[in-house]
Amino acid sequence: MNHQKYWNPVLETMPREKLKQLQFKKFKRILTWAYTHSKFHRALYDTAGLTPDDIRSFDDIKKIPKVEKSMMRDIQKKDPYPYGDALCVPLEEVSAFRQTSGTTGQPVYQPDTLQDWDWWAECWAFILWSQGYRAKDRVFLPFGYNIFVAFWAAHYGAEKLGCEVVPGGILDTQARILKIQELNATAMMATPTYVLNMADVAKNKMGIDSRELSISKITCAGEPGAGIPSTKKRMEDAWGAKVYDHCGATEIGAWAYECEDQPHGMHVNEAMFLVEIEDIETGHIIEEPGRRGKMIITALDRIAQPCVRFDSKDVIEWDSESCTCGRTFRLIKGGVLGRSDDITKVKGVLLSPAAIEEVVRSIDGLGDEFEVIVDKQGDVDRIKLKVELLPEVTKLNVENTLIDQLRLKTNLRYRIEYYDYGSLPRYEVKAKRFKDLRKK
Repeated sequence: MNHQKYWNPVLETMPREKLKQLQFKKFKRILTWAYTHSKFHRALYDTAGLTPDDIRSFDDIKKIPKVEKSMMRDIQKKDPYPYGDALCVPLEEVSAFRQTSGTTGQPVYQPDTLQDWDWWAECWAFILWSQGYRAKDRVFLPFGYNIFVAFWAAHYGAEKLGCEVVPGGILDTQARILKIQELNATAMMATPTYVLNMADVAKNKMGIDSRELSISKITCAGEPGAGIPSTKKRMEDAWGAKVYDHCGATEIGAWAYECEDQPHGMHVNEAMFLVEIEDIETGHIIEEPGRRGKMIITALDRIAQPCVRFDSKDVIEWDSESCTCGRTFRLIKGGVLGRSDDITKVKGVLLSPAAIEEVVRSIDGLGDEFEVIVDKQGDVDRIKLKVELLPEVTKLNVENTLIDQLRLKTNLRYRIEYYDYGSLPRYEVKAKRFKDLRKK
């Protein structure tokens, strides 16, 4: 069987002006679809006094009201059950159910038609091809298949490329490592947390050096770790493999990826998504590179439950440079830099958990896991950092460097607690390392 080649110069090297025309055409199409078929979207746009006919230029797009996850939660568990008024197709056309992980609140349900699911796989096929996946690869997926989307679409995207896919399913971590070893798997996909956890289990519980296994490339998702230089380095050192980042979400799709050239950022798949960056304070759309804002995104081809100007809360910025790979899809510099709802003030200082991760993972002698707890004593904010010491390392070996780097990178002082290696919780999917107890 001949499998499609996913280096698509027609789309991926399309001149910017033509690409923008394609995006506008697709945006009008999905906007009209949502307005016509979704009671939720029609009410939202009618309240704003807008119809699809009012969107005559690219600049008009910003007039369309944004959708937030809380809105989706409010309309669900109603008829047509369980999706509510955003469903744009008859229930009998829904062929796949997924839901968000629930890490930021009540999960959101995501219906997909067969066409939608094929689109998901197509997005992933573009990602994996750009990262060097080919039909010769044997791809191991070490996660439990369930209602969270996780790497479901990656599985089908890899199959589209002709890769042999090995699902890790209900195997435990040690069994997964043995299966990789047995089958000489060449590639793997997992969260950064679990990539590091697997290497730790292999070394300390099984006496296996993960660098001597056959894995040559790893694609990460679910957390920002693969875009944090110190975390990426830890993963690459642990496995002796190239680590690639990717961004996606259940209600959005797989929208950005790092290519083989690894340009210190990620390509936005602009043939399938429209990404806008909004100034968090003013609400103005940021066009120029170098200014951070939150991402407003439209999935241009998804029909069962459209994603039109969705406020993702992801903080990104445009890169001023183009990629050496030849793709004309724009880059977001450094990938996703955090979430606007994760960035919080502590003692009057804006703090992103990713900045703490960069510090901890950059210091030799500290383990991969850590935990941050913010609370109050009276009216005063306090911040505590729990870290693990590697065997035969004492806090005297690392304390001064850790304190100095935290002060330099976050402008805050911490109460630091040191734990024996292996004491802090381990995670397989999304880690929960940042706890703000002031919100309780």
